[in-house]
Amino acid sequence: MADTGHLERPRGIAARAGSWSARHRWAAVGGWVLLVILALAVGSMTGRVDVSDSEQVPGESGRVSTILDEAGIDAAAGETVLIQAKSAGLTANDPAFHKAVDAVIAGVRDTGQVTALRSPYETKTISADRRSALVQFEMRGDPEKASEHIQPVLDAVGKAQDRHQDLRIEEFGDASGQKAFDDAFGDDFTQAEFSALPVALGILLIVFGALVAALLPVVLAMTAFLATIGLVAVVSHWVHMSDTANSVMLLVGLAVGVDYCLFYLRREREERAAGRDAQTALRIAAATSGRAVLVSGVTVIVAMAGMLFTGIAEFKAMGLATLMVVAVAMVGSVTVLPALLSLLGERVEKGQLPFLARAKRRGGGESRVWRTVLGPVLRRPKLSLALASGALIALAVPALGMNTANLTMDQEFGDRLPVVTAYNHIDEAFPGGSDPAKVVVKADDIDAAPVRDALARFRTEAVAKGASKGPVEVTVHRKQNVAVVEVPLIGGSDEGKAERSLNVLRDEVRPATLGTVDGVDAPIGGSTASSKDFNDKLGSAVPPVFAFVVVFAFLLMLMSFRSLTIAVTSIVLNLLSVGAAYGILTAVFQHGWGAGLVGAEGVGAIVSWLPLFLFVILFGLSMDYHVFVVSRIREARLAGRNTKDAVVHGVVTTAGVVTSAAVIMVAVFSIFGTLSMQSMKQMGVGLAAAVLIDATVIRGVLLPAVMLLLGERNWYLPKWLRWLPDLAHDEPTPAERPTALAGAPARPDADDRPRHARV
Repeated sequence: MADTGHLERPRGIAARAGSWSARHRWAAVGGWVLLVILALAVGSMTGRVDVSDSEQVPGESGRVSTILDEAGIDAAAGETVLIQAKSAGLTANDPAFHKAVDAVIAGVRDTGQVTALRSPYETKTISADRRSALVQFEMRGDPEKASEHIQPVLDAVGKAQDRHQDLRIEEFGDASGQKAFDDAFGDDFTQAEFSALPVALGILLIVFGALVAALLPVVLAMTAFLATIGLVAVVSHWVHMSDTANSVMLLVGLAVGVDYCLFYLRREREERAAGRDAQTALRIAAATSGRAVLVSGVTVIVAMAGMLFTGIAEFKAMGLATLMVVAVAMVGSVTVLPALLSLLGERVEKGQLPFLARAKRRGGGESRVWRTVLGPVLRRPKLSLALASGALIALAVPALGMNTANLTMDQEFGDRLPVVTAYNHIDEAFPGGSDPAKVVVKADDIDAAPVRDALARFRTEAVAKGASKGPVEVTVHRKQNVAVVEVPLIGGSDEGKAERSLNVLRDEVRPATLGTVDGVDAPIGGSTASSKDFNDKLGSAVPPVFAFVVVFAFLLMLMSFRSLTIAVTSIVLNLLSVGAAYGILTAVFQHGWGAGLVGAEGVGAIVSWLPLFLFVILFGLSMDYHVFVVSRIREARLAGRNTKDAVVHGVVTTAGVVTSAAVIMVAVFSIFGTLSMQSMKQMGVGLAAAVLIDATVIRGVLLPAVMLLLGERNWYLPKWLRWLPDLAHDEPTPAERPTALAGAPARPDADDRPRHARV
């Protein structure tokens, strides 16, 4: 087919950027490479500043860390070794028990890594039944790096266990727990990161049937990620970052980078297959897919920006890092990608896989599978709408009973880690002792009689009011006028009971004791307090973040498509896919329905940070597909097709791209569903399920059914909204041969176009 159209002077940012890049291809490619190198170099020189302990948790728990930091008091990494008789006859009074305690103390001391080593016979940390005792000590040096030096201590405890088989000798503490978590978390993400790229590349090879074409999206995504690493390091001096933010940045950067490149590349290929010359094909791709990339990218950036309003440092880090990588990937897609395509020309088809390449040529630019699916949808749109929406609502129903919580170590890892077993055994023998609440008391004069009296009464009342069984230990730092009180909470690893004990301390014991002394600040922290404060802050952040994301996404859709109807349906359809993902998460991980299919188990709760995180990520990523499909439908509509023909054309010509992009995302996210940590499994399953639903049920069934039923109302924009900025910037495109479906003949009619598109 000969080229039937020609683009005049390009209009719109994407079209102009693509046109310039194609004309100045070496400058565009060189500029991109220079950007990546400079960003990495500057980031390396400035270094990354990570979120501190005092920033990690809001509320009173954060104030605990702040007071200690300001006073220059390093909360040492405490460790505990449990020595416990396996049989009922052996007690702490027996020589064999004494010998085991001495062996642990000697072995730990000989490592040279510990200080403040205390025998249970000195501290009286022996259980009431005399079968269990605790050896306690602290790690030397920086507590934040203690996990790096704990291994010799763990080895010494392991040797003591080997020599005393009639006793249980196990270790748990700040350093050993952190090491176990870091190892599991690090191994998980290393596995995910190393698996994601080969998986994405393999799917792209199937999609394009050529090695060069498959490599382009991966190269663009990875260079965008590398550039953002450097930029994030610079920005971290104002908004602190974290390893978690870095990992999420890779996940999102790979997803959107590949998506944007895929949209652009497939459209350029489609135009060339239709007989257009390389320059015209590239300009059409820039004007259409390039514009869709910009609209989609800005929408994803707005969604990610929602995390900045949580007030939680980790979320702010993730939000800023992800919106930056999306912005960089978006810029690369509309600048360096056209330049590379112009440089490569026909060589983009190099490295063809013969069987796949022939299949692609036979398939053309349309999806026969989706054409088959779309037939019944368009013949019975009301029934299709009812069945699809009913199914998604049914999937979402379990989410109404969603229970969120910070997962305990045994929920997160099960019993496969030794520290989890040790923690549970210590908690059974000494409830709350393995993870006490920490009260930091700051006063003008910590030795003043009223302060000493209040501290004494606090210790007594904590036990009398039923918050603790003791012992309540007080460490006074006279030079800094600070005292640290450790209170073992009744409830221990039972989060509900431990929180009730914490509330007694905060609401009853503290006001009646330390609260009566003027000038005394006594925030209460610790693991239970941190979890509660984090959940409280997160709960208060959910409504404003949800509102921000929904309102701004709505406005962007309204201004980009100049249609109130499309803006409303975009939001409703995205909310349906998010709701269905929430329901699947709740059913699988809270209730355990089908948990074995994903190698998980019902743990009774969804990790507290996940619903908000999923909402922001999914709302952003869902817009990728929505913008791409609706842009193609609108393009066909402006070219003169009626609404039904435009819907058919838009869905069948984009379905292959959307399916390919979704398969990559689902595959990458599913990798996280195979990891060992329950929180990572939940994230992977939630993301994969939502993307799969979005790319199939939402875009393939609900969207065409809704748009067909709405007809001309799809393009409705009230007069009182026409003052809004017009972000459409439509390019004139060559007339296209109508795509007919059985029962849906093409009837192009210039007067049937949207009012604002008529000439």
